[in-house]
Amino acid sequence: MKTGVELIAAERERQVSQEGWTEEHDDDHGDGQMANAAACYAMTQKIPSVVGIIPGTTRSPEQRVRMPKLWPWEAECWKPCPTDRVRELVKAGALIAAEIDRLQRAAPEKK
Repeated sequence: MKTGVELIAAERERQVSQEGWTEEHDDDHGDGQMANAAACYAMTQKIPSVVGIIPGTTRSPEQRVRMPKLWPWEAECWKPCPTDRVRELVKAGALIAAEIDRLQRAAPEKK
């Protein structure tokens, strides 16, 4: 069984290799967006939410998505795993790691 750190590292690698979320991509998401997204995945399902409509679709009930009010991106990017709490926490950890890396790249060199 992999440790939490190993699961998070593997998820971060997946995000880069399969989703294309490279350093350059992440650098375009300032203002704490990745930290907010991580917080949404880290929270339990009992968080305040809004109903979002996936862009480009009708307002049919099956196209409505409940997502946290804090969610920083479009509705189609919210992909919770309510039956797999570990998976949600792994996503949160990988997003936090990406945000830490982004902040470190943006910080001036420390002497």
